[in-house]
Amino acid sequence: MKAESLTIDHNMLSRLVEAGSVQGVHVVGQIGGWSVMIKYGTLEQPLSTTRSKKIRTFKKLETLVTYLKEIGISCFDVDATGYDKSTVQTYTRPDRSSAMGQTHESVEHDKWFREQVAQALQETDDPDAVWIPQAEVKIGMQRQRESLLARIEKTD
Repeated sequence: MKAESLTIDHNMLSRLVEAGSVQGVHVVGQIGGWSVMIKYGTLEQPLSTTRSKKIRTFKKLETLVTYLKEIGISCFDVDATGYDKSTVQTYTRPDRSSAMGQTHESVEHDKWFREQVAQALQETDDPDAVWIPQAEVKIGMQRQRESLLARIEKTD
């Protein structure tokens, strides 16, 4: 029997949960994090990655709990005997820091923009608001443009 067939990937686990076939879930601490054993029928098999079919390891127990709850498993047992936090590999992604900074900037800009729009709408609702016809605005802008061009020509 192939090693691939001795594991359960996310898609299969989802189907087993939907069918009500999962009889137990055992979370096992090990070197590098946490793995999951799924019991159904007379079998107990580890959760694997979908693509490579390698046994899936979660670095954080919180991430694993969230994953299990999202697919409908909220009751399971945990064996932390083999867990060693010092062996969990951590990594940083500097590109994520930059992306998060840009996200925060975008959120701040969006907040500012929405405030400006709200203020403008409030001003337009004011009964004392003075409305200037577009033709008059165009004439004013043309005069400003001509004035600026004249100043530029003088400095050249």
